[in-house]
Amino acid sequence: MMKRLLAVALACVALAVLGVLAFSEPGESSEEVRLARQVDGSMVLADRSSTAPVLDLYEDFDCPICKELHTRVDTTIRKLAMEGKVKVVFHPVTIFKDEPMRSNSIRAAAAARCVPEESWLAFRDELYAMQPAPHGEASGFAVEDLVKAARQAGASVDECVRSQSYAQAHLEETAKVRLEGTPTVLLNGQVLGNEAFDAATLERVITGGSGVTV
Repeated sequence: MMKRLLAVALACVALAVLGVLAFSEPGESSEEVRLARQVDGSMVLADRSSTAPVLDLYEDFDCPICKELHTRVDTTIRKLAMEGKVKVVFHPVTIFKDEPMRSNSIRAAAAARCVPEESWLAFRDELYAMQPAPHGEASGFAVEDLVKAARQAGASVDECVRSQSYAQAHLEETAKVRLEGTPTVLLNGQVLGNEAFDAATLERVITGGSGVTV
């Protein structure tokens, strides 16, 4: 009787394992995909063992074209990252030299460094939603507004945001980056053109399709 019960139990375990394998998507990452902050302030969305293509996105939160890129393709690149098909590295930078854009950008980026990983993407969404307009004229990203945006994203980091304690570190890291403008998008180190703004084309480029450079 005991032998029969043991055989049945082993059979059930085998079926359970087969069931897990059957419902696993081909190419699905075996590690948990999560967002991780790097020493330089960049944010990496991938699993720890990812060998997927690397998509580097350099963005200035006060940049209207960065907001346009975010609107057009952010959902797609997050989806691909969660599927293990791309490793996304977000690089917040301050590209502007003139006011009020420069100060707007610094305040937003410094606040973003305060926000913990689990709330960072939601806070990034909030930043683009509240981007000052018209560009080049409007001051924005006021500290108290950034505090509220962080809370809206699920992070209570009021004092850190108010102190702007990460502003200098952000500027120091930005100074190390050589960019002609934002957004700058690279796939495995190669700069992408207008294909980065089309979700379907960008997905084909990332996943091995031909894509179209315009």
